[in-house]
Amino acid sequence: MTEDQSTSRAKTVGPRDKTARRLLKSTANKFYDGEADIDWDAPMVDGMRWMPEHRISLYRTKLWDKLTEEQRRELGRHEIVSILSFGIYAEGILSANLLRVFGKGTFSDHSMYSIAEVGEESRHSIMFGKLIEKTGLKPYTMPKAGLLVSKIAQFLPLGPASYGGTLLIEEVLDRAQREAQNDPEMQPHLRQMMRIHVIEESRHITYAREEMVRSMQATNRINRAIHRVILATVANFTYIALINPRVYRSVGINPIRGIVTAMASPTYKTNMQFFSEPMIRFFAEAGMCEGVVTSRLWKMTRAMPDDLA
Repeated sequence: MTEDQSTSRAKTVGPRDKTARRLLKSTANKFYDGEADIDWDAPMVDGMRWMPEHRISLYRTKLWDKLTEEQRRELGRHEIVSILSFGIYAEGILSANLLRVFGKGTFSDHSMYSIAEVGEESRHSIMFGKLIEKTGLKPYTMPKAGLLVSKIAQFLPLGPASYGGTLLIEEVLDRAQREAQNDPEMQPHLRQMMRIHVIEESRHITYAREEMVRSMQATNRINRAIHRVILATVANFTYIALINPRVYRSVGINPIRGIVTAMASPTYKTNMQFFSEPMIRFFAEAGMCEGVVTSRLWKMTRAMPDDLA
């Protein structure tokens, strides 16, 4: 966790504009440009990985045992492209919500930070796109139904679920990248991209965490229950969307067989819990996991820490 990321407990967030001023200052002092700060002209390194082996979806399954070392690296390459492709869509949705904050026209430090974050999210999407291009693969596009749902979601009122959805994307990626960025077996371009993303995303996580808590405190009991259910429902679809089933064709596996095997394996639960634990504990502390329906939906994700489930 960097100095920019919130370490406060869910019920003790500071004044909104004080946090915004700190984040604006950090944005000015710790600025990166993925186009300039990564040597895109340097060649990829043969034999290096695109994902830690134990985080690849088929790890420790019977299908995994049948794959050669080269096929395992190839599957990792396709899975990272799937995750980055989803990340580009997600960054666009997050930016649309941030523009809605800015569009309220208050021109406070809080409003100014929202537009500063849009700039960072835009650079991140470009950075993701350039890395996908560097892999030599095509992006994994979202199905039309998924695009339609994401467009409709942008008309929902801003509140705990929208900020929780931001955390759902940013904290899961952040946790994965913190593990992989210092792994010497990873491709250098990938590691540098992760370092940049982790540093800048820590500000976004602080912003979203505090706004989610303020939104929970500002709304009534019924609205809180609705937002809890919405967030838990979104979580179920988000985890599934990270890995496009088409990735399995790259190693000669039927997409349906591949995704069913991956989701039924103990590795899926292990990975989801690892990626999500800090975030879900924060949600629980902020009151976003309360209620019978909400709890059941979170259990369905298999990402909830065992002691909370």
